[in-house]
Amino acid sequence: MTRILAFVFGVAALILIGFGIVSANNRNNDNYCRIMGPSEENGNIGDHVKGSADAPVIIVEYADFQCPGCASVNKLVNAAIEALDGKVAVVYRNYVLSYHKNGNAAASAAESAGLQGYWKPFADLLFANQAEWEDASPSERTALFKEYFKLASNGEGDEAEFLSNLTSENIQKKISNDAKLASAVDFQGTPAFYIDGELIDWSVKSSVRVNGKVVSWGSGRTTAEDFTNLFKDIAAAKLGEE
Repeated sequence: MTRILAFVFGVAALILIGFGIVSANNRNNDNYCRIMGPSEENGNIGDHVKGSADAPVIIVEYADFQCPGCASVNKLVNAAIEALDGKVAVVYRNYVLSYHKNGNAAASAAESAGLQGYWKPFADLLFANQAEWEDASPSERTALFKEYFKLASNGEGDEAEFLSNLTSENIQKKISNDAKLASAVDFQGTPAFYIDGELIDWSVKSSVRVNGKVVSWGSGRTTAEDFTNLFKDIAAAKLGEE
């Protein structure tokens, strides 16, 4: 009996070790910390990038267009990317919270605009005008999204194609796959930022290990200057700069 128990526990231990290795490999793979191109899994819609896709430092953001915190931090992210002038890019991934009435519709609209090359300006308009559409009825939000698309595309986009793609199966695959990728990291809510899979807990006193170096901050990074300095410090650690 003792030998049987020892064997059972031994097998269980090996399974747990194996699971640990798989989990470590999942956390160390680059699916969530690189710019992902089109694939069958994401409906042939690749990642959307704020900033230059050639930036040497890639930060991944999970956000929901109906999340008030995401709308607030969007301005800080844009300012930081501009200030760091090509050094840092932010990959945006959808994580739609189930209790947000129009969150999925907004994500779908942004993805639809993205199919015509207007994801960034449309996303900025969604965040800037969140209070306008968050409680809108389906017909009201569609009218608003049409208006945002016209603004984002400077009137040059194909409105009929935009509206048709709002219910695209590939867009829903993209949104679902984005959320699935969040399961590979220590996801705690939106907005969430990661460098090499490590959470950047920017809203409180915290730290993150980057390239073997601990980057710490004494309080929440809630101003454009603070947020830019945080990204600057993380980029320096990632690139091995002093």
